[in-house]
Amino acid sequence: MLQTLVAEVYGPTEADRLRLAEEVRRIFKRTPGVVDVDAYIEADQPRARFVIDKEKAALHGISADTISRTLQIAVGGLSVDLVHQPREKEDVNLVLELPRAARTSPEELLALWVRSGDANALPEPAAGGPPPLIPLRELVRVEYDIADKSIYHKNLMPVTYVIGDVAGEAESPVYAILKMNQALRQLDTRAFGGDGSPLPIYNARMPFTDLAPAIKWDGEWHITLEVFRDLGLAFAAVLVLIYALMVGWFRSFLTPWIVMAAIPFSLIGILPAHGALGAFFTATSMIGFMAGAGIVVRNSIILVDFIEQRLAEGLPLAEAVVDAGAVRFRPMLLTALAVVVGAAVILADPIFNGLAISLMAGEIASLLISRMAVPVLYYLAYRHLYEKPARPEPPP
Repeated sequence: MLQTLVAEVYGPTEADRLRLAEEVRRIFKRTPGVVDVDAYIEADQPRARFVIDKEKAALHGISADTISRTLQIAVGGLSVDLVHQPREKEDVNLVLELPRAARTSPEELLALWVRSGDANALPEPAAGGPPPLIPLRELVRVEYDIADKSIYHKNLMPVTYVIGDVAGEAESPVYAILKMNQALRQLDTRAFGGDGSPLPIYNARMPFTDLAPAIKWDGEWHITLEVFRDLGLAFAAVLVLIYALMVGWFRSFLTPWIVMAAIPFSLIGILPAHGALGAFFTATSMIGFMAGAGIVVRNSIILVDFIEQRLAEGLPLAEAVVDAGAVRFRPMLLTALAVVVGAAVILADPIFNGLAISLMAGEIASLLISRMAVPVLYYLAYRHLYEKPARPEPPP
C-alpha cells in the first residue's frame, strides 16, 4: 500500500480531479491526528531540451550519438573503470564527470567542445584549416518547455492519490476516515464536475465509472476490510463444519447448538480486555477469537459428554448437569491456565498482542461463564424428556 491513509480521487476531467484532490488534501490537513499529508499532484517543471542541428553536425563530421554521449557524460557522468584497493572490501568505481559548478545550467553545457571528424565525414584538416574542436553552441540549440507529468491509472481509470498517516490521538485510520467522511459528504460536487448530489465514497470496491467525481479509500483501511471479511467468511465456514461434525457425533441437531453457544461468551472477556489495556481490536485479535473458539467448543463438549455419561448411568438430569459443572471444572481450568501462560509470552509484542489478549481474556471469560451456562442450557433443552410431570392427586 502507498500509505496508511490513501484516498483515490476520480473525476470526469483532469482539472476536476485535481481540484477535488486539492480539497481532499485540505480536509486531510484539517483532521486531527492526520499527519504527513501529500498528494500525487505534480507542479509544472521546466525542461530544457537540446536539439541537435544534424545538418551542421554532419558538415563538421560529428554524429548525433557523439553529441548525445558528450551531454550525457557532462550531466550524469560516466563510469570508466574500477579500482581494486587491497584494503577495500568492494571495488571503487571511477566516474568521469564535470564539476557541479560547470553543469548547473544549459548555457554552461553549451560551452563544451567536441572533436570534429569522428564520423569520418571529413578528411583530416590541413595545416591552417579549421580547428579539430567544435563548441556545442554551434551544433545544438536549447528549447524550453514543461516536462511531462506522471499519469496514474487504476483499472483503466485516471486517478489521483492523496496520502497521509495517523499519529497522536488517532492511532487507527478508522477514526480519521469517519471524521473525514463527514467533511467529504458536505462538498458541493458541482465544483468538481458533478451534478450536485452527495460525493460517493467507496470502501471495498471501486466506482463503476469516472464520469462523476468519487472517492475510494485504500491503504490500510482497505486491507483491514479485506482481512476481516475473509476471516469472517472463513470463521462462518468453520462453524458450519464444527456443527456438522458434532451432529454426527451426538446424533442430535439441538446439542451442537448448546455446545457452540459458549463461543460468543468469549467476547465478554475479549472486548473489555482490549479496552482496559488500551489495545485495538486488530486482525490478530480476530485470529485469537477464532482460535479460542476451538478451545471453547472443546470445553463445552467435555461438559455435554459428561452429562450424557451420567444420564446413561441413571443419574437424574438435574444432578447430572450439576455434577458436570463441578467435576469437569478442573480440566477446563487447567486448559485455561495453559492458554494464558502460553499466550503471555507475546502479550508485549506490538503486532501479536491482540492475539494474546483474545486468547487469554476469551478463555478466562468462557471458563467462568460456560461452566454454568452450558449445563443450564442443556437442562432447559432436555428437561421435558427426562423429568416426568407430577400426576395430580386423586380427589378425596
